[in-house]
Amino acid sequence: MTFGFTAREAAFLRRLTPECRIQQFLDDIDYDVAGRACRSPRRVLRERRVQCLDGALFAAAALRLQGHRPLIIDLEAERDDDHVVAVFRRRNCWGAIGRSNYAGLRFREPVFRTLRELALSYFELYFNLRRQKTLRRYSVPLDLTRFDDCRWMTSEADQRAIGAHLAQARHFALLTPAMTRDLGLVDRRLFEAGQVGRQR
Repeated sequence: MTFGFTAREAAFLRRLTPECRIQQFLDDIDYDVAGRACRSPRRVLRERRVQCLDGALFAAAALRLQGHRPLIIDLEAERDDDHVVAVFRRRNCWGAIGRSNYAGLRFREPVFRTLRELALSYFELYFNLRRQKTLRRYSVPLDLTRFDDCRWMTSEADQRAIGAHLAQARHFALLTPAMTRDLGLVDRRLFEAGQVGRQR
């Protein structure tokens, strides 16, 4: 099944295996700093340009053609932008694929026993330009098959409705209020490392 992709598009997506090759493709194309569009995976293939949400959609589509469920989760922040990643399971452990303007908010090998563990792996690397650690919550996974009638994988229309739906999904806190009060700033070396390759 090609889910509306051409045979050539589907073959390309299936060749992006293991999962780190999906991440490599996303890392190799331009990052849309302005975020003016939320492209379908087909548009990402054609335009070679991506931001956070359409990067997750692209990864979920490629994973689907490789036999995974197309799942995304929202990482919710305070005083910062949210981040969306595609998640997948291998040998009963979770991994993730995502595109961010920050180096540390991308691929995770499938070594995490729970989605909470996976979300927490982003915590120290999730910061704003004031060096504040900003990650607070993660969502339940959103199965993108529920948007198949909208042709989310191949449509020319923007897919912002998926992001809006994900923002309304149930979220789980990662920190207690006491933990939040006691947070320090990100070390300057880690802060600078996280911005390697950042596009402005």
